[in-house]
Amino acid sequence: MGCMKTDILKWEDYKRTVPDWFRDAKFGLFFHWGPYSVPEHGSEWYSRNMYETGHEQNLFHERTFGKVSKFGYKDFLPMFQGEKFEPAKWAQLVRKAGAKYAAPVCEHADNFSLWDSCINPVNAVKTGPHRDIIGELYREFRKEGIRCMATFHHQWLWGWYMSPNPEADVYRPENRVYYGKVLPVNTKVYIPDQRPDEEFCAVWRDKVLEVILKYNPDAVYFDSRANLIPDMYKQQVLDALYRRPDTLVTYKQYDFPEGVAVVDIECGRFSDCKDFVWQTDDKLEALTTWCYVKNPKYKSAERIIHQLCDIVSKNGNLLLNVGPKPDGTFDPEAEKTLEEIGSWLSVCGEAIYGTRPYRTAMEGPTVMKDNNYDVKKMEAQIEMGYMMEDTVPDFTSEDIRFTCKNDILFAILLGWPGDGKAAIRALGLGSGAKKIRSVRMLGIDAPLEFVQTGKELLITCPGTKPCKYAYVFRIE
Repeated sequence: MGCMKTDILKWEDYKRTVPDWFRDAKFGLFFHWGPYSVPEHGSEWYSRNMYETGHEQNLFHERTFGKVSKFGYKDFLPMFQGEKFEPAKWAQLVRKAGAKYAAPVCEHADNFSLWDSCINPVNAVKTGPHRDIIGELYREFRKEGIRCMATFHHQWLWGWYMSPNPEADVYRPENRVYYGKVLPVNTKVYIPDQRPDEEFCAVWRDKVLEVILKYNPDAVYFDSRANLIPDMYKQQVLDALYRRPDTLVTYKQYDFPEGVAVVDIECGRFSDCKDFVWQTDDKLEALTTWCYVKNPKYKSAERIIHQLCDIVSKNGNLLLNVGPKPDGTFDPEAEKTLEEIGSWLSVCGEAIYGTRPYRTAMEGPTVMKDNNYDVKKMEAQIEMGYMMEDTVPDFTSEDIRFTCKNDILFAILLGWPGDGKAAIRALGLGSGAKKIRSVRMLGIDAPLEFVQTGKELLITCPGTKPCKYAYVFRIE
């Protein structure tokens, strides 16, 4: 990738303010799509689990496709054709969902690049769909005014394919281009004793730099395990991306220092509002997968909307995944749910987009705990081959989330009061709240009756609901 800086600067030199576009966007869509989608089974970890002797996905693979000595992951590549892939339809789905940025996976842990790569010969232009997936998607996203996030998971490639089966095709020298160099099986653990060598780290860096220089993403997302990559290589990536002042990086756990990038909490959230911007990446899928599988199940629009309101009130963004089918289309049920989220945002988006935290983020009986897909859970996933998720409590009509924009306060009710009266303790005069001048509900034009006492703000709800979930008071 040309002449690169080799000196390691102080991380302090990379600290920067999070761009306003990201703080304003609040909601993005994530797309896991690749050769791992072809078997439509298990999860996006299929490429790894198919080589784990005795694993359910290994047994399925050998039943369906043959032994891993005869039919390896590389044999899925020409089957990944995306014959119905229409990037304009992906962009339309992002817009209909109300998302403001989009994050197709550029490369998962499987060493398959979805862009026109000169660094990696195993890419979507040379095999499979024979198309520049990332380039085509970014063009269509930008036509719709959607910001582009590039996501990378390829630090997991170090040891990813190593199998206890010595006959697996990953050990044949001619297949190194697909699977990487042969390593000890124990390099598959989260933090292996044998760390990535210079060759691996240089290729890791150059793949990211190639996408940055060729496609100009607005943001770069790194999955966990980037802590295996030495600082020098990560700083060289930031040197290239941060030439534009409106860009950012997201990271997991402790893979980057605080302040140089945005922390991402996988499948989790914070219990309280934070003074820093953060992101949750989570999935629409209700199964333990981030890619499409047969007989999919999806979370409800209500659950995602409530999650979005909770996260935004605490200074966060939600990046929501939906996995396309192998042919590049989406399951109709997933599309329906995303459009339902978009319909809610068309009514209540004023309380989400461009807002900032209020002095009080929330009130109500439902207590959320700090929850992250931490190292302990990651190590359990490595051992079991699938991810564990925590149960999320249901919200009630007494649960309220707050956001604000200039002099306007938004109080978001996560349920409809049974008696038609909403009592908001945080806005009682005794709590230090300002005197309220007017109250409306988003989606309803008429002003609402209210009484503000020392104890609470009591609002009479309108006779009809303006939407199906999460009702927003616009308070001046």
